[in-house]
Amino acid sequence: MATEAPGIAVGTPGGHTRWVMIALTFMVAAVAYLDRSNIAIAAPLLKEELGLSNVQLGVVFSAFSFGYAATQPIAGRLADRFGAYRIIAAGVIIWSVLTAVTASIPAGFGLAFMTLLVVRFALGVGEAVIFPASNRMVANWMPSSERGLANGLIFAGVGVGAGVAPPLITTIMLTHDWRAAFWATAAIGLVALLLWLLMARETPARHPWASNAERAYIEAGMPERRAGEPARASWGAITGNRTVQLLIFSYFCFGYAAYIFFTWFFTYLSTVRGLDLKSSGIYGTLPFIAMAVASPVGGWIADRLTVRHGGRVGRSGVAGVGMVLAALFIAAATQVEDVRVVAAVLALGSGSLYLAQSAFWTLSADIGRSSAGAVSGVMNMGSQIGGAAVALLTPVLAESLGWSVSFLFTAGVCLAGGLAWAFIDPDATLKASR
Repeated sequence: MATEAPGIAVGTPGGHTRWVMIALTFMVAAVAYLDRSNIAIAAPLLKEELGLSNVQLGVVFSAFSFGYAATQPIAGRLADRFGAYRIIAAGVIIWSVLTAVTASIPAGFGLAFMTLLVVRFALGVGEAVIFPASNRMVANWMPSSERGLANGLIFAGVGVGAGVAPPLITTIMLTHDWRAAFWATAAIGLVALLLWLLMARETPARHPWASNAERAYIEAGMPERRAGEPARASWGAITGNRTVQLLIFSYFCFGYAAYIFFTWFFTYLSTVRGLDLKSSGIYGTLPFIAMAVASPVGGWIADRLTVRHGGRVGRSGVAGVGMVLAALFIAAATQVEDVRVVAAVLALGSGSLYLAQSAFWTLSADIGRSSAGAVSGVMNMGSQIGGAAVALLTPVLAESLGWSVSFLFTAGVCLAGGLAWAFIDPDATLKASR
C-alpha cells in the first residue's frame, strides 16, 4: 500500500536498475576485501619469507588501517564533489596495482618491512574511497525505505570477499606460493574495474537502463530537505553533531571487533589453535559467511521495523542488539576448547555484529543528505582507527596476558559500542555551523 509519508517511495518501482547498481557496488566491496584480507591469510608464509615478527606484522596490518582512516573524510568529500562512479573506478585501479606491488617484494629484501609499511599504508589510502563513495551511490540511487537492505547487500560483499579469501588464497599457496595469490587477486580487481566502467552510472538520470517510472519512484522516496539544513555541510557542522559523534564512537567499537577477524583470526586458528593450513582455510570462512548472510538480513529487518515502528526501533534497536550479542559470542569463544566450535561461536559473533552494519551507513546517508559521503567518511574513520588499534593491541595483549584476554578485551569494546546506540538519535539532522 502506497504512503505519502516523507522518505517513503510512492507508486510502483518501475524497474530494477537501482538494484543492479547495488550489485555492482557489492562486487567492488567484495574485491576490496579480498585484496585487503589476502595478507592475513598469507601471513604465516609471508612473514617467514620476508623475515617479519608477529609484532612487525601487526604494525603492517595497522599501516593499512591508518592510511584508510586518515583519508576517510577526504574520500567522502571527493565522492560528494566528483561523483562516486569516478572515485570508485580510481580506487580499484590503485588497490589492484598495489596488490601486484606486494607480490613483487623479493625474499630476503633488507627493506621488506619498510616497503610493506609504505605499500599497505598506500593501499589503505586507495581503498578508503569504497564505502564513503558507496554511501554516496546509495544516497543517489535508493529511496530511504530501501536503504537498509541496499547497505546490507553492499556490506555482504565484505563477508563474501573476506570469506572467499581463505580457501582461494590457501589453495593458490598450496599449489604455487603466496605471491601467486596476490597476482590473482590483483587480476580479479581489474576484471571488476571493467564491469564497473561498462555498467555503472552516477545517477538514475544518467543510466540508460533506468525507466522514467523507476526514476520517479526513487525521487519520491528521497528524504525531504528540512529547515536549516545546508546544501553541503561544513566539517564543523558534521563533527559537531552529537549523533555523528556517537556514530563515530560506536563505529570505532564495531571496527575494533570486526578487524580482529580480518587480521588475527586466521593466524589464531592456524598458529594458536593448531589447525593445519587446509583446515584453517575451511573453518576460516565461517565468520565471513556469517557476515555475508547477516548484513543484508539485518538491513532488511531494519527497513521493515523502521517503516512500522520508526528509526528508534528499526535502526538503533537492531544495531544495538546486534553489537551486544556479538560481544557475548566473542567472550564465550574464549571458554571453548574445541577449535572447530571456537570458529562456529566466533562466526555467530561476526554475524551478530554485521546485523548492525547497515544501520551505520543508512543513518549517515539520511543525516548527511547531500553530504552523505563526507558524513560516512568521518564515521568510517572511527571504524578504521578501531581496526588499526586491534591490529596493534591484539599481539601485545596476547603475548603479555594471553590470547583469551585479547578476545575478551575485544568483546568489552564491542559491548560499549552496542550500548552507545541507546543514545543515538535516528532522526537527527545537520545544521549550518555558525
